[in-house]
Formats: sequence, structure tokens, C-alpha cells
Amino acid sequence: MTDSRIPVTLLTGFLGAGKTTLLNAILTDGTSGRIAVIVNEFGEAGLDHDLMETSADDVVLMESGCLCCTVRGELAETIASLFERRDAGTFEFDRVVIETTGLADPGPILQTLLVDGFLAQRTRMDGIVTVVDAANGPMTLDAQFESVSQVAMADLIILSKADLVSTQQISDLEKRLRGLNQNVRILHAKHGQGVTEQLWGLSGLRRGVAPDDVLKWTKPTAAPSHPLDNISGFAAQKTTAVSVASRHDARITSASLVLDTPLMDAVFDYWLNSLVVLHGKNLLRLKGVIFLDGIDTPFVFHGVQNIFDPPIQVKTWPENDRRSRIVVITRDVSRAEIERSFDLLRTPKASQLKETGR
Repeated sequence: MTDSRIPVTLLTGFLGAGKTTLLNAILTDGTSGRIAVIVNEFGEAGLDHDLMETSADDVVLMESGCLCCTVRGELAETIASLFERRDAGTFEFDRVVIETTGLADPGPILQTLLVDGFLAQRTRMDGIVTVVDAANGPMTLDAQFESVSQVAMADLIILSKADLVSTQQISDLEKRLRGLNQNVRILHAKHGQGVTEQLWGLSGLRRGVAPDDVLKWTKPTAAPSHPLDNISGFAAQKTTAVSVASRHDARITSASLVLDTPLMDAVFDYWLNSLVVLHGKNLLRLKGVIFLDGIDTPFVFHGVQNIFDPPIQVKTWPENDRRSRIVVITRDVSRAEIERSFDLLRTPKASQLKETGR
């Protein structure tokens, strides 16, 4: 069964990273169907609409403040108004792109799409694309924690202005980015060109999703940096020592777990509920594919803080692969705390099962 909901892509990145350049390239590409764009102005430093080589009807401007907080209600109303026009036959679109301000935290926006009943029925998050300036990115990451959060939550990073720096600088920056988000793909784009087709279908949480897409969404793309990372049951991206300037990086932990055998549903529920209760506001993203005991095919799940998408069962999973994969990205939570939570899933003890009511 295919997913008929309209895909929504969140385009984020810090000030001057090149979001508008990429958006302009998307709109002039013409290969992705009709795109409705929602852009946000913050203060008087608004978007230069002359850069948008598209008709005014494609772009909706929100001017009431930072999209991550003050206009969440307006965001829901804006998207709903787009659907009203679509249903009336006056405005056709196949997907929505939301361009945030450079100060925006993606989390509250994702939550808005989930908790608003109308939006949850008509839209689905297709992915978070974060634009990082190769020339100024390291300084931005040092100075602004918002940019670190944007990288940590991304499904895809577009590295702009890579032609302006050395190969070694690019390598160092990519290593740093993957230290914050071990599952992220990184693409290079000059003036936003040549990457449009790779911006879509990033999320593994959609009805009718192919198993390969789920694996891309949950499997680390970085080379193992820990001697145990290739062993089933342990895969954690180690955070290297950081300088005072990059102290923001140390606040982010990205870890993953692979399990060879299915989980009891009560154990998984207990683990998930405990994690949310203890660290809810600091769970930047939690996603994975889970095999449950007694069920032949897995479920894909995804959450931001304490808000979760309804899980989706993947009906066409290969019979020879029954491994569960979990990715946790947190803020201000130690690796030791995450590892302790993983222990419940690795080797559930009788006493722990008793606590779940089984």
C-alpha cells in the first residue's frame, strides 16, 4: 500500500549557509513535480524574493517570527490553507518544502506535523535537509548550538561552498559532522546544483517503504571508529575530545544498536517509555526498525522528544534478515546513560520483565 499523504521536507541550516540558493535550484530544476514552498522571515532581514525563479503562487511567506517557536500555530494554518486551495482545484502541488530561519530548532516543527490532527492525516515528514557552509561551518558550529542541533537531526547534509576550501578542511568538517550524526549522508553542491533528486524520500517511515530505504535511514554511514562497532549488539559513535571552542559538540550523543533476535513487545515498550520519561526533552531523534517476538515482519518507528509517529509495519522484509536497528540522538545525555538503557534490550533480565507486567 502506497502512502498518499503529501511529503514535507524541512530545509534548515544556519544563516548564510546557502538554503535560499539550494531552494532556488530546486524550484528551477523541474524534475520533482509541483512544490509548495513555505519560507519564514525573521525580523527585517527577510528573504530576497527576486532570487526565487518561480511564480508567487508557489511561495508562501510567514513573517511573524522564528518558525521554531512563535509561529507553530500559524504554520499549521498555512499548510491547511494550502490544502484548501488544493482541494478546491486552484493550487496544485505534489510536495511541500519548509525553509526555516537559521535560528530554528527542527524539533518543534516536526512535532507540529505530528500533533495537529489535520496535518497528521494529510502530510508526512519526508526528511530533514541541513545545509552547511564548508567555509564558515566550523566557526558556526563553535559559536551556535542551534547549528549543532540542525546537523544532529538531519537526514541529509548538503555541504555548500566546498570549492572554496581545501580537501583537508572538507575531510575534517565531514568527520566532525558524522561525529554529531553517524547516520547522515553528506553531499556536495555548488550553487545548489545537481542534488535535487537526492533530497526526497529520505525518511524510512512511510507506508509501502522499501526495505533498502529503511536500512539507509537507520544504518550508520560513517566508518566504525570504535573496535566494537562492527559487533552485533554494539555500535556507538565515539565522540573525540573537543576543544573549548567546539564544546557544543560534546552536548550531542549519537548512538546505535543492532540486535540479532526479536524483542518482546513489553521489553521494547518498557525501554522506550523509560527513555522518554528520563530524557524526553533531550531526545532529539529516536528512530529504528524493530522485530517483535511472534511477528514475521518488522515495524519502523520514529520520535522527536516525547512525540512519536504511529509505527508502520514493513510487509516485504527479506526473510533472512531479522535484525533490529535503533538510532538514538540526544542532547545533554551521557553515553553511559544511553548504554545502560541499551542493556535492557541486549539482555533483558527476569526482574526487568517482571516490571513490565509480563
